[in-house]
Amino acid sequence: MNFTISMEQKILRESVRNFAEKEIRPMARQLDETESFSYEITKAMGELGLFGIFVSEQYGGQELDYLSYAIAVEELARVDASQAATVAAANSLGVGPIYYFGNEEQKTKYLPKLCTGEMLWSFGLTEPDAGSDAGACRTHAVLDGDSWVINGSKIFITNASTDISGGITVMATTAKRDDGRPELSCFLVESGTPGYTAQTMHNKMMWRASNTSILYFEDCRIPKKSLLGERGKGFHQMLATLDGGRLSIGAMGLGGAQGCYDLARKYAKERNQFGRPISTFQANAFKLADMAMEIECARLLLYKACCLKDQSQPFTKQAAMAKLYCSEVMGRAANHAVQLHGGYGLMKEYDVERFYRDQKLLEIGEGTSEILRIVIARLIGAY
Repeated sequence: MNFTISMEQKILRESVRNFAEKEIRPMARQLDETESFSYEITKAMGELGLFGIFVSEQYGGQELDYLSYAIAVEELARVDASQAATVAAANSLGVGPIYYFGNEEQKTKYLPKLCTGEMLWSFGLTEPDAGSDAGACRTHAVLDGDSWVINGSKIFITNASTDISGGITVMATTAKRDDGRPELSCFLVESGTPGYTAQTMHNKMMWRASNTSILYFEDCRIPKKSLLGERGKGFHQMLATLDGGRLSIGAMGLGGAQGCYDLARKYAKERNQFGRPISTFQANAFKLADMAMEIECARLLLYKACCLKDQSQPFTKQAAMAKLYCSEVMGRAANHAVQLHGGYGLMKEYDVERFYRDQKLLEIGEGTSEILRIVIARLIGAY
């Protein structure tokens, strides 16, 4: 077993870390406070090559492996979850479905701009009444001649309503199967299509500098060729997309936990009480030790899951485990970090307050912790 990353991956980590420290950290607090999506940072992340990381060079991608992608997201999340979310959603949920399931015409049309960050794409799965229960999808599409007509709505969709949002991959019911279950298919809907509206959601607790949207489809007519892959394969496409997405959410949890640890350790070594640094008190030292241990375990689990994907081996179970564990490790790390900061940890001028808020979505998005435990239990044969 090889526990070391390649020289190329080390260079990537250092490059993204330096970028995040110099370009993102100085702006993160203000962007969070004003709830502003940064086009400048997004453009700079595109120039750094953080979009289309795993896409082949044929379509303008970097043609790196999934582990490299996870490392990049990890380093962004170590500084700011919002910018990490923009990259993670753009790659796993935006680029991924088109790259893996699109035809040549669709790939050639959309991927080059998506790989530069010039354009963002999103994935429409969650609905007001269908979150974890994707089979309860109410958005429906009807074939009418040479067009599909879509009606319905989606909610909590990342990257869908910015000025550079090019469109969305939307899952919709297209029929009922013989067993009574819905036939689900995915479609590519471009921004500006009549009948399609994307509205930015405000007043979020977390990821406040990331774009989150609610979408409406009202007799939205799209060409028949906008179907992604085969009709009726939408549920399979959604599951495959979530498997890859869970690795990026795991990377966000890992990076966020590392960021919490870094801030907590630095503060604990500088803060003096009773004549010595608070890091020297056993109660506090044990918190730091637990954080370091769990982060190390989380990194090994996530990297293993990424390596399985890169080797084209089954990784669904490991992806679910990595997403679940990394997100909850960050929860514990954020809690310890705030505790070590004391009252200052509750103030917005200290970054741990933002990390504490940002963590919660990791236990909800792309499979809640409860759903992931069900997934893992099934995969290990518990029921």
